[in-house]
Amino acid sequence: MKTQALIDTARKLVADDKGVLAMDESNPTCNKRFAKLGIPQTKEARRAWRELIVTTPGLGRSISGAILYDETVRQQTNEGIPFVKAVMDAGIIPGIKVDAGAKEMAGHPGEKITEGLDGLRDRLAEYAQMGLRFAKWRAVITIGKDIPSRGCIEANGQALARYGALCQEAALVPIVEPEVLMDGTHTLERCRKVTEEVLRTVFNQLYRQRVMLEGVILKPNMVLPGLDCPQQEGVDEVADATVGCFLRAVPAAVPGITFLSGGQSPELASARLNAMNARWQSQLPWALAFSFARAIQQPAMEIWSGQDAHVTAAQQALLHRADCNRAARRGKYTAA
Repeated sequence: MKTQALIDTARKLVADDKGVLAMDESNPTCNKRFAKLGIPQTKEARRAWRELIVTTPGLGRSISGAILYDETVRQQTNEGIPFVKAVMDAGIIPGIKVDAGAKEMAGHPGEKITEGLDGLRDRLAEYAQMGLRFAKWRAVITIGKDIPSRGCIEANGQALARYGALCQEAALVPIVEPEVLMDGTHTLERCRKVTEEVLRTVFNQLYRQRVMLEGVILKPNMVLPGLDCPQQEGVDEVADATVGCFLRAVPAAVPGITFLSGGQSPELASARLNAMNARWQSQLPWALAFSFARAIQQPAMEIWSGQDAHVTAAQQALLHRADCNRAARRGKYTAA
């Protein structure tokens, strides 16, 4: 295991108040977003969209790493530059989503288990050879009546840990993503309890699988009330609940936490990250950063709408959201 290289890459992903751009939507997910905006759901449209992102001038000033999808790492820009090289040329570290998606968990109605461990060692070796330096695996935890179960939490925790060990063996930094979903009527406090239980389980499993925490990035949900909960706490309450939970459950050895946006609006995701850093930054053992997808991409995608004439305006919107989140890392973001 290349210990120092893993540590250096993990630290770079959260250095200089930057964050990680998630542009690893699977083809079906990307197509769904295109369909809502009347964009053709084709391989070429997906390629054009991802080219728009990676060729955005100045993106590297706020983005440290980009999570790509398998289709994307095999594609090129219009000028024939492989996307992996285009990302590196922008001063951004390229990474890759490696899980095979969350599937229904046998014997656990309403719960999911992420698949993709079979053949992962060989896939990681290929990605490392292509110049990728980190990977991502997402587990999905649903809050509902009598769920999540211990069985679901433990199975997903173990899969995340086995993935993490395989990544480090291949000299790739694992981004570990246990996402407690926003869907539901649960309260902020219920989300806090579930999130803490999930995090404790994941780190216990990482320890058992001998994953070096200094070479790991955590990509979790923020602690939030369910979307359909009648009581929606303010930005500061969310910030305090989230940071309090993570201080109890995330070891200080982890260099950084890059939050997912999980369906929050771009403005709210930035405001909540900003409050965490403004209120807590001086007391934290790890960096609090971002690894947003829709919360950075959506305004740009709406402007672009598949039209070449809108590329420049879309890129400006993308860069603006990235810069907003860099400001949020400093505790300097405002809605204005």
